[in-house]
Amino acid sequence: MTIGKIISVIDDDENVRIAIEGLVKSLGLAAFGFASAHEYLDSKLIAATACLITDVQMAGLNGLDLHARLLAEGRAPPVIFITAFPDERIEARARALGAIGFLSKPFDAQVLVECIHRAIASPNDSGSN
Repeated sequence: MTIGKIISVIDDDENVRIAIEGLVKSLGLAAFGFASAHEYLDSKLIAATACLITDVQMAGLNGLDLHARLLAEGRAPPVIFITAFPDERIEARARALGAIGFLSKPFDAQVLVECIHRAIASPNDSGSN
């Protein structure tokens, strides 16, 4: 496992979350999964997160609002959004927030891997802006 390259995965679909965590771990990176944005916010991993992979539509705080909040607080890592309900307006908002990727479920694992590599190579991969 690569020290300092923690990938945090937020998805309320446990199967999707576990699959992404497994993919991330197969890359030699640390992966931690969360069932909600609030669970992630309550964790101690925000500052250590090198890349955030989050579902867009979740109960409570959605992925876009989570990322906007982290940006406003100055502690947003590079983000990859995933969604089962692609929408051009939502994708445009995600891109405006600086998304590394916006992937529609089901997505090609290799595309996610490429997004992760871009995210962890990003100059702000320390978890802050």
